[in-house]
Amino acid sequence: MPIKTIEWIEGKVKIIDQTKLPQKLEYIYCKDVETLREAISSLKIRGAPALGIAAAFGVVLGIKDSSAQDHLSFQKEMEKVIDGLARSRPTAVNLFWSLRRMRDCAEKNKDKEIKEIKAILEKEALQIIKEDKRCNRQIGENGASLIEDGETILTHCNAGALATADYGTALGIIYRAKEKGKKVKVYIDETRPLLQGARLTAWELLREGIEVVLICDNMAGQVMQEGKIDKVLVGADRVAANGDVANKIGTYMLAVLAKENGIPFYVACPFSSIDLSLSSGKAIPIEQRNSSEITNGWGKRIAPQGIKTYNPAFDVTPARYIKGIITEKGIHEKKGDVIIFEKEKYLQR
Repeated sequence: MPIKTIEWIEGKVKIIDQTKLPQKLEYIYCKDVETLREAISSLKIRGAPALGIAAAFGVVLGIKDSSAQDHLSFQKEMEKVIDGLARSRPTAVNLFWSLRRMRDCAEKNKDKEIKEIKAILEKEALQIIKEDKRCNRQIGENGASLIEDGETILTHCNAGALATADYGTALGIIYRAKEKGKKVKVYIDETRPLLQGARLTAWELLREGIEVVLICDNMAGQVMQEGKIDKVLVGADRVAANGDVANKIGTYMLAVLAKENGIPFYVACPFSSIDLSLSSGKAIPIEQRNSSEITNGWGKRIAPQGIKTYNPAFDVTPARYIKGIITEKGIHEKKGDVIIFEKEKYLQR
């Protein structure tokens, strides 16, 4: 069974410290919003769906000790909490979707007692985690139909249980294909500079008994050229209305290589990762990470002192390189150079 990345236990958020994997499986219990916000910023918890869940519980932690006696005072306190969480990671839209949902929930119940509103917000956060579990399973079911027995999949970064509440998005499809009796082999990019592929995806897939081959990011083109890859399957942190996808840096390179080699390139994500307010990926904010992620590695300085760095955490893959986006609502395929989400856009929360 996929490991539980995030849980709500007796008023605390229990998360896996993903910076310790694969050497050590260690849990953190976040009792306050400051601890949780730091865990988000330092990538102790990561992955767009998991960040949305963490943000919801962050709101619950941030307002639990509020002594506000009226809704206006309570709203001001809650907005301060939401603002702090919103500044923790800028690219993953699920975080903002979740914060908006928690704000709307409080607003809809503003006529109730503050104590009751707190309880309703906790219930809403629990509902978000429950929905994510169902969503992951449906993405897995939808996407597994695309995988043939004996195929080899290339994936990037980590879009599995460690990035969600339960099953994963891209990896959830692989898990479901295996459950259906299909034999699947997976090649994993290291995913530099923080090696989420080598550390997290490799660890996760090995636990599930799936055949795994680890490669450096710059080996992907050669592996494709040798005919070893049947499909590329990745997750997403934000998808624009035209189907452009922001995902971990290096995804765009894979998409271009896949097209050159005639390999289908698919993205898997919950529909909540689709930001219909943005017409294209050019408007997606790209997080810039600390230079030490490039200059240092596992306790050692590996680059000369004084070197300049550029460290975007994500890149944007244009929709023209993507064959389809797999969500819980179905498989959205390319039409021309864009991906149209049709009637589903009216159902987005």
